Amino acid sequence: MRRLRVLVLMHKDLVPPDQLNGQHLEGAAWKTEYDVVSTLRKLGHEVQPLGVKSDLEVIRAAVEDWKPHIAFNLLEEFDGRAVYDQNVVSYLELMRIPYTGCNPRGLMLARDKALAKQVMSYHRIPYPEFMVVPLHRMVRRPKYLPFPLIVKSISEEASLGISQASIVDDDEKLRERVAFIHDNVGTGALVERYIEGRELYVGVMGNAHLQVFPVWELVMDKMPEEARRIATERVKWSRKYQDKYGICSCEARNLPDGVVDHVQHLAKRVYRALGLSGYARIDMRMDQDGNVYVLEANPNPQIASGEDFADSAEKADLAYKDLLQELLHVGLRWRPAQAA
Repeated sequence: MRRLRVLVLMHKDLVPPDQLNGQHLEGAAWKTEYDVVSTLRKLGHEVQPLGVKSDLEVIRAAVEDWKPHIAFNLLEEFDGRAVYDQNVVSYLELMRIPYTGCNPRGLMLARDKALAKQVMSYHRIPYPEFMVVPLHRMVRRPKYLPFPLIVKSISEEASLGISQASIVDDDEKLRERVAFIHDNVGTGALVERYIEGRELYVGVMGNAHLQVFPVWELVMDKMPEEARRIATERVKWSRKYQDKYGICSCEARNLPDGVVDHVQHLAKRVYRALGLSGYARIDMRMDQDGNVYVLEANPNPQIASGEDFADSAEKADLAYKDLLQELLHVGLRWRPAQAA
């Protein structure tokens, strides 16, 4: 195995310590960064963590001084804006530096959930019917959108702004929730038909040749009977809430015949339709009749050890260290000019 100089890009506030020295890793804000840096070092690579906030100069200086073979991209924002992460990747391409994760065009298409759905529509990929309410616009619900509906941010990730109140059953509640997204999240609102059913995730890795991991499921069976089974902020990020209601993610069980193959094939179609590269997680819902709908694509998903993507890769006999090594190989093989 070739020993590489790996520049790991991360938010300035998330640079992990070199040694834990008694610090608790579980629950640490920089757990992902620590997992990646420490594992790459165990693999024998020379690793330099680099904190980035709002200045591209630090990247340029590190590239010129250290001459890394590849950048391992863990940035989810730049200058406090999630939509700017694609510009950092564009900067890496301009400097001719290979990188892990998704390309700029794929990041842009996936980030705009409405645009992504329009691309999926062209490719006849099933998704819930939707409408968009831009900032400062009034809600005018078309007749093709019956209740219940779910209201989300048009561009934010990590279930930001999603709660039980996100599912609405009448026009008054719809207007209230759209106003909440506008005022509190600060983005346009995506309003889509709510699919009652199971929440499925599929990890995909690669560029031209794709590896699809086992179908994963967010299990929420023990939640209160009146609660909708959706991935709210608390469901995703509150360990106390997860422990209280037995919320966990694991390989999907007892799926109808043929659904696993169908879902994995659908994930590859989405990945290719949006021009993704590196790695991504495709989120879907399956209703009670076995119909599957694509909710969104998440390029560069959470890559910490013990999270959905890494766990599903391990189920496919790809240990965490081997997963990170393969992500380096995928990044080194990516050719931006040929892809365009």
